Amino acid sequence: MRGYRRPDGRVGIRNHVLVLSTCGCANVVARRIADAVPGAVAVPCAKGCGQVGSGIEIMRRCLVNLTLNPNVFGTVLVGLGCETTKPYELAARIREVSEKPLEVMTIQDCGGSERAMAHGAELAQALVAQAATVERCEMGLADLVLGTNCGGSDATSGLAANPAVGVVGDAVVAAGGTVMLGETTELIGTEDILAARGATSAVSDDIYRIVHGLEESFAAAGVDVRGANPSPGNMAGGLSTLEEKALGGISKGGTSPIAEVIPYGAIPARRGLVVMDTPGYDIESVSGMTAGGAQVLIFTTGRGTPIGNPLIPVIKVTGNGETFARMGDNMDFDASGAIEGTASIDELGTDLLAMLERVCDGEQPAAERLGFDDFAIYHNQEVWCTCLP
Repeated sequence: MRGYRRPDGRVGIRNHVLVLSTCGCANVVARRIADAVPGAVAVPCAKGCGQVGSGIEIMRRCLVNLTLNPNVFGTVLVGLGCETTKPYELAARIREVSEKPLEVMTIQDCGGSERAMAHGAELAQALVAQAATVERCEMGLADLVLGTNCGGSDATSGLAANPAVGVVGDAVVAAGGTVMLGETTELIGTEDILAARGATSAVSDDIYRIVHGLEESFAAAGVDVRGANPSPGNMAGGLSTLEEKALGGISKGGTSPIAEVIPYGAIPARRGLVVMDTPGYDIESVSGMTAGGAQVLIFTTGRGTPIGNPLIPVIKVTGNGETFARMGDNMDFDASGAIEGTASIDELGTDLLAMLERVCDGEQPAAERLGFDDFAIYHNQEVWCTCLP
C-alpha cells in the first residue's frame, strides 16, 4: 500500500484539501468554495454557535481533530466571524498541535459571501497546488486507523458481515494498527463481555461508565432500552431486541483486547482495539471516527445504507445476498456466503482485507465513487472517561 506522509508521521490514504466551516452560517460559503476547486472537499458544521457546556467543547475538539486527519493535506477554515467557535482562536489552537498548512478567513472580514467565496477559492487552490507535490510513500496496516460501524442491520449482520469485519480488525491490530469500535447505544447488554476484554481495569471501568451512563440518560428521559429495539428496520430484518443486535454488533471488533476507551471525536493515544463513545446514529458515529483519525471505515448493513463521508472512504459490507443484488450500486462486499454455506468467515475476512488494502491504494468504494459526503457532529452532553487527562 502507498499513502501520504504527514508532518506528524501519520499516513493518509487520500490527499484532500479541507474547507471546514466553523458554524452553520458559513456552510454554504464553504461548500461553494470547495465546489469551485477540484481537490477540495467541504465539511459542514451544523452548529458552532448557540452552544454551552460540553456541547461546544465537543464541537471544538472535532473541528480541530478533523484538520489533523491523515487524509487531509491542509485546511481552509471558513467562519462567519461572530460565532462561539471563534475561527481565529480555533486556528491558533490547531497551529499549536499541527504543522499542516492552514488558512483562516471569515465572511464578515471579507465583506460578504461573494467576496468570501472568491478569497476562499484562491486559498484552497493554492493548497491544492501544494498538495499535488506530495509524493506517495510505502505504508502498512500498522499505519492504519480503521473505523467500523453498522447501520440498517438485520439478522445477517451479526451472523456474517460483522464477524468478517472482525477478522479484518484482528489482522490490523496484529500488524500494529488501530481499530475503532463505537455506537455506545448498541453496546448495551454486552458491557460485561467487553469489560472482560479490557487491557486494564481502568479500561473495563470506562466501558461500564459509558454504557451505564448512556442508559441512565435514557432512563431520565423515560426510555427503557433494555429488551427494546428503537429501529423498525432492525425489527423487520429479524432483530428482536437491542441486546441481540449488540451481540452481533460487537463482533466487528474481533477478538483483540480493548486498549482504551475514548470520547467522541478524540484521537486514540494507544494502538489496538479502541472503543469510541459514539451515538447510534450512523452519520454522527462515522463523523466522530473521522475526527478521531480514521483514514477508512468499514460499514456493515443488512438492509442497505448508502451513506458516505467527505474525508474517508466508506466500504459497505452486507451479509444479505438479496440486499447486495437489490442495492448493488451502494454495496461493495457480499458476505452472504457465510449464510449460504459457500464461504467461511475467515475466507470472507481475508477477501475483505484485500479489498481494504485496494481502497487504501486508491480504489474507490461505492459511497466515495458516488460522492456521498454525509457529515454531522454529535454535540450532546457526554460521559467523561477516567482515562481522560
